[in-house]
Amino acid sequence: MGYKPGMCSHYQAPPSPQIYRTAFGVEPPATLGKHDVWPGYAAGFIRRHVHADVGDDAVPEREALAGLFGMVPHWAKDTRGTKYTYNARSETVAEKPSYRDAWRKAQHCIIPAAAIFEPDWRSGRAVPTRIERLDGQPMGIAGLWSSWRTPQGETVLSFTMLTLNADTHPLMKQFHKPNDEKRMVAILPEERYGDWLQCGAQDSMDFMQPYPAERLQASAPSGHHQLF
Repeated sequence: MGYKPGMCSHYQAPPSPQIYRTAFGVEPPATLGKHDVWPGYAAGFIRRHVHADVGDDAVPEREALAGLFGMVPHWAKDTRGTKYTYNARSETVAEKPSYRDAWRKAQHCIIPAAAIFEPDWRSGRAVPTRIERLDGQPMGIAGLWSSWRTPQGETVLSFTMLTLNADTHPLMKQFHKPNDEKRMVAILPEERYGDWLQCGAQDSMDFMQPYPAERLQASAPSGHHQLF
Protein backbone atom coordinates (compact mmCIF):
# COMPACT_ATOMS: atom_id res chain seq x y z
CA MET A 1 0.00 0.00 0.00
CA GLY A 2 2.97 2.28 -0.48
CA TYR A 3 4.12 2.52 3.14
CA LYS A 4 7.75 2.76 4.11
CA PRO A 5 9.56 -0.55 4.75
CA GLY A 6 10.95 -1.70 8.04
CA MET A 7 7.93 -0.78 10.13
CA CYS A 8 4.57 -2.21 11.14
CA SER A 9 1.95 -0.64 8.85
CA HIS A 10 -0.67 -3.40 9.03
CA TYR A 11 -2.23 -5.08 12.02
CA GLN A 12 -5.49 -6.74 12.99
CA ALA A 13 -7.61 -5.29 15.75
CA PRO A 14 -9.32 -7.60 18.27
CA PRO A 15 -12.35 -9.17 16.57
CA SER A 16 -14.67 -8.91 19.58
CA PRO A 17 -15.60 -6.07 21.96
CA GLN A 18 -15.41 -8.56 24.82
CA ILE A 19 -11.63 -8.82 24.38
CA TYR A 20 -11.30 -5.23 25.60
CA ARG A 21 -13.00 -6.24 28.83
CA THR A 22 -11.28 -9.57 29.46
CA ALA A 23 -7.75 -8.78 28.24
CA PHE A 24 -7.47 -5.05 28.94
CA GLY A 25 -9.97 -4.36 31.71
CA VAL A 26 -11.78 -1.60 29.87
CA GLU A 27 -15.08 -1.05 28.11
CA PRO A 28 -14.64 -1.20 24.30
CA PRO A 29 -14.74 2.00 22.24
CA ALA A 30 -18.06 3.06 20.79
CA THR A 31 -16.65 2.45 17.30
CA LEU A 32 -14.40 -0.56 16.75
CA GLY A 33 -13.40 0.28 13.19
CA LYS A 34 -12.11 -2.27 10.70
CA HIS A 35 -10.53 -5.59 11.66
CA ASP A 36 -7.57 -5.03 9.29
CA VAL A 37 -5.99 -1.70 10.15
CA TRP A 38 -3.70 0.41 7.93
CA PRO A 39 -2.39 3.96 8.45
CA GLY A 40 -5.20 6.48 8.37
CA TYR A 41 -7.83 3.92 9.43
CA ALA A 42 -9.82 4.39 12.62
CA ALA A 43 -9.18 1.79 15.34
CA GLY A 44 -9.35 1.41 19.09
CA PHE A 45 -6.69 2.48 21.58
CA ILE A 46 -6.60 2.55 25.38
CA ARG A 47 -5.36 5.41 27.53
CA ARG A 48 -5.55 6.46 31.18
CA HIS A 49 -8.91 8.14 31.68
CA VAL A 50 -8.47 11.91 31.46
CA HIS A 51 -10.37 12.31 34.76
CA ALA A 52 -8.78 9.35 36.56
CA ASP A 53 -7.15 11.63 39.14
CA VAL A 54 -10.25 13.52 40.29
CA GLY A 55 -10.99 11.01 43.06
CA ASP A 56 -14.40 9.98 41.76
CA ASP A 57 -14.96 6.22 42.12
CA ALA A 58 -17.35 6.36 39.18
CA VAL A 59 -14.49 7.29 36.85
CA PRO A 60 -12.61 4.23 35.53
CA GLU A 61 -8.81 4.09 35.46
CA ARG A 62 -8.75 3.46 31.72
CA GLU A 63 -10.81 4.31 28.70
CA ALA A 64 -10.89 2.90 25.18
CA LEU A 65 -11.46 5.32 22.34
CA ALA A 66 -11.36 5.32 18.56
CA GLY A 67 -8.53 7.16 16.85
CA LEU A 68 -6.63 7.28 13.58
CA PHE A 69 -3.69 4.91 13.15
CA GLY A 70 -0.93 7.44 12.56
CA MET A 71 -0.13 10.41 14.76
CA VAL A 72 -1.75 13.73 13.91
CA PRO A 73 0.15 16.30 16.00
CA HIS A 74 -1.76 19.27 17.36
CA TRP A 75 -0.08 21.61 14.87
CA ALA A 76 -0.98 19.60 11.76
CA LYS A 77 -3.04 21.19 9.00
CA ASP A 78 -4.80 17.93 8.04
CA THR A 79 -4.65 14.17 8.63
CA ARG A 80 -2.73 13.19 5.51
CA GLY A 81 0.48 12.72 7.49
CA THR A 82 -0.82 9.51 9.10
CA LYS A 83 0.81 7.47 6.32
CA TYR A 84 4.19 8.56 7.73
CA THR A 85 3.54 8.69 11.48
CA TYR A 86 2.08 5.28 12.35
CA ASN A 87 5.34 4.13 13.99
CA ALA A 88 7.63 6.17 16.24
CA ARG A 89 11.23 5.11 16.81
CA SER A 90 11.84 4.98 20.56
CA GLU A 91 15.42 6.14 20.01
CA THR A 92 14.35 9.47 18.45
CA VAL A 93 10.74 9.93 19.62
CA ALA A 94 11.70 12.66 22.10
CA GLU A 95 13.17 14.79 19.29
CA LYS A 96 10.87 14.31 16.29
CA PRO A 97 8.32 17.13 15.91
CA SER A 98 5.40 14.77 15.25
CA TYR A 99 5.87 12.90 18.53
CA ARG A 100 7.89 14.94 21.00
CA ASP A 101 4.97 16.77 22.64
CA ALA A 102 3.07 13.53 23.26
CA TRP A 103 6.25 11.90 24.58
CA ARG A 104 7.07 14.83 26.87
CA LYS A 105 3.51 14.84 28.25
CA ALA A 106 3.56 11.03 28.64
CA GLN A 107 0.43 10.64 26.53
CA HIS A 108 0.81 6.88 26.68
CA CYS A 109 -1.64 4.44 25.18
CA ILE A 110 -2.02 0.75 24.49
CA ILE A 111 -3.00 -0.46 21.02
CA PRO A 112 -4.84 -3.80 21.19
CA ALA A 113 -3.86 -6.11 18.34
CA ALA A 114 -4.79 -9.68 17.53
CA ALA A 115 -1.78 -9.85 15.21
CA ILE A 116 0.71 -7.73 13.31
CA PHE A 117 2.06 -8.33 9.80
CA GLU A 118 5.64 -8.01 8.60
CA PRO A 119 7.29 -8.88 5.25
CA ASP A 120 9.53 -11.95 5.18
CA TRP A 121 12.17 -11.44 2.46
CA ARG A 122 14.15 -14.66 2.95
CA SER A 123 12.77 -16.12 -0.29
CA GLY A 124 13.83 -13.03 -2.24
CA ARG A 125 10.35 -11.54 -2.33
CA ALA A 126 8.13 -10.02 0.33
CA VAL A 127 5.85 -12.60 1.93
CA PRO A 128 3.34 -11.00 4.33
CA THR A 129 3.66 -12.90 7.59
CA ARG A 130 1.25 -12.89 10.51
CA ILE A 131 2.85 -12.55 13.95
CA GLU A 132 0.83 -13.19 17.09
CA ARG A 133 1.22 -14.30 20.67
CA LEU A 134 1.72 -18.03 21.07
CA ASP A 135 -0.84 -18.22 23.88
CA GLY A 136 -3.59 -16.77 21.69
CA GLN A 137 -4.01 -13.63 23.80
CA PRO A 138 -4.07 -10.20 22.12
CA MET A 139 -1.00 -8.02 22.03
CA GLY A 140 -0.95 -4.77 23.97
CA ILE A 141 1.38 -2.52 21.96
CA ALA A 142 2.88 0.56 23.62
CA GLY A 143 1.99 3.78 21.85
CA LEU A 144 1.40 7.50 22.10
CA TRP A 145 -1.84 9.36 21.45
CA SER A 146 -2.57 12.89 20.33
CA SER A 147 -5.56 15.20 19.92
CA TRP A 148 -6.03 17.51 16.93
CA ARG A 149 -8.75 20.03 16.18
CA THR A 150 -10.03 20.34 12.65
CA PRO A 151 -10.58 23.77 11.07
CA GLN A 152 -14.28 23.14 11.80
CA GLY A 153 -13.54 22.71 15.50
CA GLU A 154 -13.97 18.94 15.71
CA THR A 155 -11.57 16.85 17.82
CA VAL A 156 -9.68 14.03 16.10
CA LEU A 157 -7.75 11.53 18.21
CA SER A 158 -4.85 9.57 16.79
CA PHE A 159 -2.10 7.21 17.90
CA THR A 160 1.25 5.76 16.91
CA MET A 161 3.05 2.53 17.82
CA LEU A 162 6.47 2.73 19.48
CA THR A 163 9.23 0.61 17.96
CA LEU A 164 12.69 -0.59 18.93
CA ASN A 165 15.67 -2.25 17.31
CA ALA A 166 15.28 -5.99 16.62
CA ASP A 167 18.61 -6.83 14.94
CA THR A 168 19.27 -9.57 17.50
CA HIS A 169 15.69 -10.69 18.18
CA PRO A 170 15.46 -14.41 17.25
CA LEU A 171 12.12 -13.97 15.48
CA MET A 172 11.82 -10.36 14.37
CA LYS A 173 15.31 -10.16 12.88
CA GLN A 174 14.04 -12.36 10.03
CA PHE A 175 11.71 -9.73 8.61
CA HIS A 176 12.23 -6.84 6.19
CA LYS A 177 14.88 -6.55 3.48
CA PRO A 178 18.30 -8.10 4.20
CA ASN A 179 20.15 -4.78 4.46
CA ASP A 180 17.45 -2.92 6.37
CA GLU A 181 17.59 -2.37 10.09
CA LYS A 182 15.30 -4.82 11.85
CA ARG A 183 12.54 -3.26 13.94
CA MET A 184 9.71 -4.44 16.16
CA VAL A 185 6.83 -2.84 17.99
CA ALA A 186 7.05 -2.56 21.78
CA ILE A 187 4.69 -5.28 23.05
CA LEU A 188 3.89 -4.86 26.73
CA PRO A 189 3.52 -7.68 29.27
CA GLU A 190 -0.01 -7.67 30.70
CA GLU A 191 1.20 -7.00 34.22
CA ARG A 192 2.71 -3.71 33.02
CA TYR A 193 -0.33 -2.27 31.23
CA GLY A 194 -1.30 -0.09 34.17
CA ASP A 195 2.28 0.99 34.82
CA TRP A 196 2.72 2.12 31.22
CA LEU A 197 -0.47 4.16 31.22
CA GLN A 198 0.45 5.91 34.47
CA CYS A 199 4.21 6.42 34.26
CA GLY A 200 5.84 9.76 33.58
CA ALA A 201 8.01 10.69 30.63
CA GLN A 202 11.17 10.11 32.64
CA ASP A 203 10.31 6.39 32.93
CA SER A 204 8.97 5.79 29.44
CA MET A 205 12.13 4.21 28.02
CA ASP A 206 12.02 1.51 30.70
CA PHE A 207 9.14 -0.06 28.78
CA MET A 208 10.94 -0.21 25.44
CA GLN A 209 11.94 -3.86 25.79
CA PRO A 210 11.77 -6.66 23.18
CA TYR A 211 8.98 -9.15 23.73
CA PRO A 212 10.36 -12.70 24.19
CA ALA A 213 10.58 -14.57 20.89
CA GLU A 214 9.48 -17.83 22.48
CA ARG A 215 6.12 -16.23 23.31
CA LEU A 216 5.40 -15.34 19.68
CA GLN A 217 4.61 -17.33 16.57
CA ALA A 218 4.75 -16.44 12.89
CA SER A 219 2.69 -17.93 10.09
CA ALA A 220 3.01 -17.45 6.34
CA PRO A 221 -0.07 -17.25 4.10
CA SER A 222 0.01 -21.06 3.78
CA GLY A 223 -0.83 -21.22 7.47
CA HIS A 224 2.40 -23.00 8.42
CA HIS A 225 3.47 -21.94 11.91
CA GLN A 226 7.08 -21.22 12.73
CA LEU A 227 7.84 -21.45 16.44
CA PHE A 228 10.88 -19.84 18.02
